[in-house]
Amino acid sequence: MKPVIITLLLFASVPAFAVKLVSSYQQGTVVRMKIGECSPPQHRFMTAMSGAAAPVADDQCPEYTLVTEKVVYVIVGKYSNQLIPLAESIDFRFLNNEIAVRTDDPKHEARFHIKEMVLRSEWQEQQQEMNAEDVQNWLRRHIQEVTAQNH
Repeated sequence: MKPVIITLLLFASVPAFAVKLVSSYQQGTVVRMKIGECSPPQHRFMTAMSGAAAPVADDQCPEYTLVTEKVVYVIVGKYSNQLIPLAESIDFRFLNNEIAVRTDDPKHEARFHIKEMVLRSEWQEQQQEMNAEDVQNWLRRHIQEVTAQNH
């Protein structure tokens, strides 16, 4: 009788565990991608301090800006072939100080280093300031070109 009860409890807990896994994912949108170095700065520092030879050439890895409801993350791929589609909603979760992004295959996740984190409201203010500076710089260049042509 005791093994039957244990088996029933085990099967009853499996759906609850599956719901926990599904609900642990958050959603965000990748809004920007640029290429940068693969290895995070702390690894380069540790390599330099250990006296090991410096790597000849680092691979170039994608760096993404992931926007969520409250926080914006800048994440860096560990390998050069880690690609995420832009402007799509993606599922991700935190795993050992990294972000694990669910790919097309539900059993596979791509892991990324977290380079930066900022509140979304602060990030939006920074973006607006950068856009205003870009417009001012363009106007300055345009006015200089027009005045140079007239003289």
